[in-house]
Amino acid sequence: MSNTIKCTARGSTALALFLSSGLVAIAQDGGPDPVEREAEARQKTIIVTATKRAQTLQDVPFSINAQTQEDIAVTGSTNLEDLSRNVAGLSIQNLGPGQSQVAIRGVSAGQIVRDQPGVKEQVGVYLDESVISLSLFTPDIDLFDLNRVETLRGPQGTLFGSGSVGGTVRYITNQPNVDEFEGKAEAQLSTIDDGGTGGYLKGAVNLPLVEGQSALRLVGYHTEYAGFIDAETPTGRREDVNSGNRTGGRAALTLNLTDRISVTPRIVYQEISADGFNREEAFNWLTGGPAPGENTQYLLLEEAFEDETLIGDVTAEFNFGPVDLTSVTTYTDRDILVSRDASSLTHSVSLDLGFDPAAFSIPSNLRDSTAYQSFTQELRLSSNGTGPLEWLVGVFYADLERDYNQRLPTPGYDAFTDAALGAGTSEAVSNGYPADSPFNSDLLYVLEQTAVFGEASYELTDRLTLTAGGRFYDFEEDRTISSGGLFANGDSNVMDTTSSSGFTPRFLASYDVNESVTLNAQASQGFRLGGVNDPLNVPLCSDEDEQIFGGFQDYDDETLWNYEVGFKAQTGDLTFNAAAFYTDISDLQVTLDAGSCSSRIVFNVEKAHTAGLETELSYSPADGLDFFLAASLIEAEFDSTVVDGTGTVIGGIEEGNRLPSVPELQISASGVYRWNADWAGNAQAFVTGSVQHIGSRFTQPSDQVPGQGLPSATGLPFGMLTGAENPQEIVDLELDAYQTVNLSTGLEYPSWTVTLFLNNAFNENADLSFDRERGGRARLGFRVNQPRTFGVTVRKQF
Repeated sequence: MSNTIKCTARGSTALALFLSSGLVAIAQDGGPDPVEREAEARQKTIIVTATKRAQTLQDVPFSINAQTQEDIAVTGSTNLEDLSRNVAGLSIQNLGPGQSQVAIRGVSAGQIVRDQPGVKEQVGVYLDESVISLSLFTPDIDLFDLNRVETLRGPQGTLFGSGSVGGTVRYITNQPNVDEFEGKAEAQLSTIDDGGTGGYLKGAVNLPLVEGQSALRLVGYHTEYAGFIDAETPTGRREDVNSGNRTGGRAALTLNLTDRISVTPRIVYQEISADGFNREEAFNWLTGGPAPGENTQYLLLEEAFEDETLIGDVTAEFNFGPVDLTSVTTYTDRDILVSRDASSLTHSVSLDLGFDPAAFSIPSNLRDSTAYQSFTQELRLSSNGTGPLEWLVGVFYADLERDYNQRLPTPGYDAFTDAALGAGTSEAVSNGYPADSPFNSDLLYVLEQTAVFGEASYELTDRLTLTAGGRFYDFEEDRTISSGGLFANGDSNVMDTTSSSGFTPRFLASYDVNESVTLNAQASQGFRLGGVNDPLNVPLCSDEDEQIFGGFQDYDDETLWNYEVGFKAQTGDLTFNAAAFYTDISDLQVTLDAGSCSSRIVFNVEKAHTAGLETELSYSPADGLDFFLAASLIEAEFDSTVVDGTGTVIGGIEEGNRLPSVPELQISASGVYRWNADWAGNAQAFVTGSVQHIGSRFTQPSDQVPGQGLPSATGLPFGMLTGAENPQEIVDLELDAYQTVNLSTGLEYPSWTVTLFLNNAFNENADLSFDRERGGRARLGFRVNQPRTFGVTVRKQF
């Protein structure tokens, strides 16, 4: 078996104590000892395409991590959140199924929620060459039959554009193989402590059609997610309300039309459905006090999440001798529904407005739907010679349309409205929207982007290589809004336009100390497009909140400069990479909850920064034994203060306060030991263990300031909480640090593997993010992790 594989570096990080001893050992010129020779086979040379050309991971002149297909299998990862715990500097804020928020190196502005469709992502996400990013709704791609997942740290604005201000994540799939038949299947059955039973069935097959010229690769999968959240309802307790499923597949056809022309069309389809959310409630307005028990919530109606994704792309490659031309054409169509029980929100307002208490038992269903279509086209030319100069130039075009709608069907609500506020009120404020829906809105975003980019590297000596690149970009986005209902402003086709153009450069240097050690340095700029805030729901706002938040109409582009130095080392039984970085952020787009208005607003904070150290280590000290470490230490803080007209700090935006959602310390350590299991025939036994530590975090900036993250009891419009039931005493808004331990053991045969696993072995109940309704006036809760899970996985290759 070749030691060169088409996949990315195993994610693992080194602690500071390895720095001196590791580098001294690597710099030695002596040959490897016998143990090194046995272990060296596991320190694979990994090929990546992070610079849009193939090169080894160690040769990429900036900080990058890659989780290979083997890593994914060993760690049992099933989604990006699982993978992130093994990648230095990569953090995921879990906001519910299909609604994760990604941050790299601490570049984060706070929780983006479902009703902020105009906010752009800070991390770009790609499926091979196709951009699939969508703010908040980061595609939850199934990891089966992936070659690798690359994490490119730091702004990637030169080659990947807007949305990559913090970095880029790339899912790289296995491509059709025109030379040989291959196939594989995987099945799993698992059960959750005090929860349900889940599992999956997945399969892939590669079919050469004409040897050496064409092949078809098919992938299919179905997963049943076990629930673990229970709900108290007026009719009794319902168990495991957050169960769900994911079904999908990929079909790719490679056609080598000539020895110089290759075309690969592909279709990707996936459906995700969840019956509820991983929300553990601490308080619900409808119950008048704390919700009962761990992993429990209160519901008047069933909740749901649905995501249907269709991606069609065509990648064509043309070889013109010393130059290659690559064309990537992508069409994406997504339909997303977030259906929530908003009864506590609606009826906390109903009480404010003097409604008959009989209205409070009416279920109120907030339905957020997104219809998203995008077309993108990239063309690029790149050199493929062997001289000292390598270059790449390209153009990019994108046409995106995002149609976002909200409805709040609340049967019988108009009758209570007219009784409390006067006959005909509900019809007068409807603005043409259906009856018995006190809030309705339609927002249409149309964005057009063009860009020209390029990058060139020159090998000045056999040790020193310099790289420079840049991207010219031009954006224009139109937003049209209409709204109606008792809680809305009654907007009618109000249009706002946001536009921006500019240039983002990047400079890199790479120096080979010897055959094993490389030093790197980088200075790069990234950007994120600005936008327009949605109008506040003024009928819901207190006078104070309307005055504080009403002046933030639009927000500017966010830009940053990233400076980093690092080294990469690989020899014998050790691979060790590390980087130190400083990020200078201008006009950070911060998201805040606008209190009683049940709105979110974005505004710019003049200055902020992140600084830190990330290290990764893979070590094979003996035959059959492998250790991996991944760690990051990050300082992410505001360098400016934002105050209102009275001089009061708004939303915790104060110099020295932490940026939200990112832990200061994140560490992952894992190990694998394999040995011959003679008693089991031609098999190798293995045992694995991993531990992940995630440091404390805050969901929003205001959460770290006493008295700002939640209203006080006296400030609550319903006045139902007193004494020890003050919201600020019910919950601690700092998300505590937590540790999880995963264990597995099994047998590997030449063509199949069976694995027994125990995830979250010590049943850690971790708070992943904070959930508040109407600024905390209607509901308080946390999104939590999955409890202890035991299962078995079987893999078969043929």
